[in-house]
Amino acid sequence: MKKVKITVLKTTLDEELAKEYGAEGLTACPMLKQGQTFYADYARPEGFCDEAWKAIYQYAFALAHGAGNGLFYYGDWIRKPGMAICSCNDGLRPVIFKLEATDEESTIDYTPVR
Repeated sequence: MKKVKITVLKTTLDEELAKEYGAEGLTACPMLKQGQTFYADYARPEGFCDEAWKAIYQYAFALAHGAGNGLFYYGDWIRKPGMAICSCNDGLRPVIFKLEATDEESTIDYTPVR
């Protein structure tokens, strides 16, 4: 299993929806910042938002297990193999991520416990 590099590409705020539905003073995600990077395999990286991880973990898991050798979704989504662009599920202030397969081996030990 390989590590996956996760880069925060953009933090956003849908001003129109935030004005109608958001709490007073709502801003773009306060937890993640553009340019931050994290490394993951199957587990949420330390300091990474729980809700964002729930939204993107299946892509990280697939890339960590070799899906990076081809293109996702019949080749009609991302043009570069080994990459996914996805976002968290916050409808008012989604964060956009780039996930990239790496050649770095995971340090997770899968030796069965007996």
